[in-house]
Amino acid sequence: MDKLLKLGRDVAQLWRGYSPSYLNGVKNTLLLALVATAIGCVIGLVCGILQTIPCAKTDRPLKRFFLGLIRVLVRVYVEVFRGTPMVLQAVFIFYGLPYFTDNAMRFSSVWAAAILIVSINTGAYMAESVRGGILSIDPGQTEGAKAIGMTHVQTMTSVILPQALRNIMPQIGNNFIINVKDTSVMFIISFTEFFAFHRYITGVNNLYFPSAAIEMLGYLCMTLVASFLLRWVERKMDGSSSYELVQQDALTMTAGTWSLPGERGGR
Repeated sequence: MDKLLKLGRDVAQLWRGYSPSYLNGVKNTLLLALVATAIGCVIGLVCGILQTIPCAKTDRPLKRFFLGLIRVLVRVYVEVFRGTPMVLQAVFIFYGLPYFTDNAMRFSSVWAAAILIVSINTGAYMAESVRGGILSIDPGQTEGAKAIGMTHVQTMTSVILPQALRNIMPQIGNNFIINVKDTSVMFIISFTEFFAFHRYITGVNNLYFPSAAIEMLGYLCMTLVASFLLRWVERKMDGSSSYELVQQDALTMTAGTWSLPGERGGR
């Protein structure tokens, strides 16, 4: 009990002295996660669509060659960025590009580097989610769209993608929540997010565990609020769950209830 009381006093002491720094870290973390997730979704959408473009043996060789090349490049990108830790990706992109280009490609802003790194990482995961979401739609929908004369682009934008988006919405939310936590590795490139402030504060006062308790509570609050908002968005996309059957349709003539004017019982 004494240890808990001491922990509470230390946490209160840290919060009184460094609350602006902690809150600034929360702001940077949420902003980075939100922007990078949005950009990553666009990257994943493009990659997912490119992987599902139909290609038959009867198509022109040039088309089959370029589609095959694009699919190989997308597959390499997905496997590399899904199969390596984000912290190493940050090192290779932020420090590797200047190293191999003799500082010709050097980031002028840590913000730009952090957004690029998290966006590319998110895009690799979203590419597979989008591909799976598109393939999960009943092929009959595509065949029906083609039967009424719709092009592939029209079919994707008007029929397939609206349904696929609803299917992958939970994965978009999941990636955002993951990014809220995984942005903590951006301290490796000196980006001052929530965890970076924790490292700075503990270096000043050595209260490592009390500061970690604040960090744990802060990340938990961010992810819980994000989960609540994302579930609310999902419910809105689902629409109303209460339906009323049509009792009367003015355009439908019910058999035996309509007769021509002048006939018996007519109007």
